[in-house]
Amino acid sequence: MDYKNLINEYLKKEIETIQALDIDSINAAMNLITAAFEAEKNIYIFGNGGSAATAFHFQNDFNMGLSEKTSKKFRFQCLNNNTAAITAVANDFGYDEIFRFQLNGRLEEGDLVIPISASGNSANILNAAEYAKTQGNKIIGITGFDGGKLKKLCDVSLHAPVNSMQITEDIHLIFNHLIMAVLYKTLCGIDHLKE
Repeated sequence: MDYKNLINEYLKKEIETIQALDIDSINAAMNLITAAFEAEKNIYIFGNGGSAATAFHFQNDFNMGLSEKTSKKFRFQCLNNNTAAITAVANDFGYDEIFRFQLNGRLEEGDLVIPISASGNSANILNAAEYAKTQGNKIIGITGFDGGKLKKLCDVSLHAPVNSMQITEDIHLIFNHLIMAVLYKTLCGIDHLKE
């Protein structure tokens, strides 16, 4: 079977979505991330399903990839990595509380919160984001589709303006690698685009 037309259709939509990204929002998000880094504050990141994998990817890239080249260390904490905590909270209090419970009593002034939700409407994501908001913490929301409630709630929106779960999740990883690549250059003097 010849899949080339469908492949081109997907790639065309991916390119259109990349070209529609809000550069000002990416810049604002990077400034919040670097401010937390400079102040040695925690950056809490979390999501469900594919977004959980993306959150874990962010943590690894910043805590290991970037931090091995810097004197200060990034302090990303991926809340969906602790299976014991998630299942205990889900069992005792309900799945909608799995992220808020982990933030409750731990958030400090200056900590940054990065919830990831393609729809922007996942109850457990919104509960944690709303809690962080009440504590005065800044929120970078990573969303797709129309952004849902999370896009309106967050301080900075990293939004993939596309009605496709696959392309949304592609773009979310692009946010990760784009920010990482720029910070490699600005913090470490390493230009991966020229290697």
